[in-house]
Amino acid sequence: MCGIVGCVLKDDDAAPVLLDSISKLEYRGYDSIGIATATGNTINLKKGAGKIAEVDAELDLADLPGNCGIAHVRWATHGDPSEINSHPHLDENNAIAVVHNGIIENYLAIKEELEKEGHEFKSDTDTEVIPHLLEKFVDEGCDLELALRKTIDIIHGAYAIAAISIKEPNKVVATRKDSPLIVGVGEKEYFVASDFPAILKYTNNIIYLEEGEIVTLTGDGITIKDSEDNILDKEVDVIDWSPEMAQKEGYDHFMIKEIHEQDIAIKNTLAEREIVKKIVDEIKDDINRVAFVACGTSYHASLTGKYLIETLAGIPTEVLLASEFKYSQKSLNDKTLVIFITQSGETADTLKALDVANETSKTLAIVNVAGSSATRKAQYVIQTQAGPEIGVAATKTYVSQLASIYLFAALLADNKELLEKLDKVPDYINEVLENEDKIKDISRKYRFARDFFYIGRGYSYPIALEGALKLKEITYIHGEGYAAGELKHGPIALIDDGIPVVAILPPGDDHKKTMSNLEEVQARGADVLGIGSYGDEDLITKAQDTFLINSEVDDIIAPLVYIVPLQILSYYVAVARDLDPDKPKNLAKCVTVE
Repeated sequence: MCGIVGCVLKDDDAAPVLLDSISKLEYRGYDSIGIATATGNTINLKKGAGKIAEVDAELDLADLPGNCGIAHVRWATHGDPSEINSHPHLDENNAIAVVHNGIIENYLAIKEELEKEGHEFKSDTDTEVIPHLLEKFVDEGCDLELALRKTIDIIHGAYAIAAISIKEPNKVVATRKDSPLIVGVGEKEYFVASDFPAILKYTNNIIYLEEGEIVTLTGDGITIKDSEDNILDKEVDVIDWSPEMAQKEGYDHFMIKEIHEQDIAIKNTLAEREIVKKIVDEIKDDINRVAFVACGTSYHASLTGKYLIETLAGIPTEVLLASEFKYSQKSLNDKTLVIFITQSGETADTLKALDVANETSKTLAIVNVAGSSATRKAQYVIQTQAGPEIGVAATKTYVSQLASIYLFAALLADNKELLEKLDKVPDYINEVLENEDKIKDISRKYRFARDFFYIGRGYSYPIALEGALKLKEITYIHGEGYAAGELKHGPIALIDDGIPVVAILPPGDDHKKTMSNLEEVQARGADVLGIGSYGDEDLITKAQDTFLINSEVDDIIAPLVYIVPLQILSYYVAVARDLDPDKPKNLAKCVTVE
């Protein structure tokens, strides 16, 4: 959560570049914005609570002098969203400015000690101890880099930190632990940032900063040192994402643009077949159990993986929430393959679990962001090819994760029939998108609903869960997904007149049973929206509303296609409610704290 950008430019003022760059990190979730630059004997600072556009309209954030600076969007953890709690934070003498992502776990003890030494604090944040520590060490004779080294020896927790000082103009120092931070190398201009989209406009040459490393940016270049203060010569990676990929390109929102990019995302991900086959060939004879570990949307993709691997390959498979993983870790062994799914590759809970699993088991990460922490920690990596996803609610990264899982399961089971079906999925998605207006019309009917229920069986159960999650995330309507057979075991008590129930009914063995569940909710007054296949006369007759999909999409590949109309439904309900689906309240794209 939160976002950092820092830069040292050769000729241009930093503030306009920082504002442009930090705006690209809105998707990470935030409630305040701030920029600081250093000139002469002054830290120039503007910050405030609210959306970037609102704060900028009031303060003119780009109107700050200096070619060196830092910027931050904050998602509140310690202290409410306010101007005083916004980053950057300053030291006692307004000579040092700091931005920070993460949580300083021992900040209270540090704060008490500093207060005894005469330091006065202004905010309620944990972050403010950092500039005061830097000030203390600079006053003792350290330069900013050494002061930062001494500071991170004291603080405990997760952090990405960037700092500037009037005593060392045209310099940014930065470091990280358990929170992402990358270095960008441009033409006589240098950057640090939490994620690629922030700086793609200026450079696609990236260096990955490892934990405990400190980078110093100056007008002459960058210096990176390890925890022992040895200078490192690190490889520069070229990111093949373009700045245009992180733009709306005529769409009203990133979310609907990214829904429309799902056919390409799947096609590109399926093109990784040889890489996946190499992994499968290397491990398939040496595993007797699979465990998926994930959070949120990635957890729903993992549930589909469980059905696939157990059904096709006969290997016992379980799905664990990353935050709950530690309670099952003792069951791992060297015959277990633990598959970690994370869009960003920086999800804190998932990375902690990955560290633990590496001690005993084979680990595989399915990740969308090249070079992210998960890709560097896992023994094996499958790179999804969704491109940058800016909307907070996952769409194309979800189906790309599914595509990777399907590819892995099909190759593990040597199931050529499934591989042939997968090649047709992009076309099926295109057919759904061609009928987008049908879902748009239906969405208007349900925009005032207070509750939604989604039901499905087998492979359709994870679709129900993901459909409900999308609705909750961007419309703020209460939605629940259930295995259809579980309705009678409690949830049916909540069904009442006019409550929408979305029934997911692809052709397959479970169709008749789910139809009977549909009739049960209708008997209690529910309005049913049936997502089924062309020619399903039973569904057409029974449901109040239907959206029909190519009948070749059977139950096994339904998760890749049937989720699309549910994403579209959530999107248009949010729009009809005058909400911004790209920036749902309280949520962040990348959850970097536990």
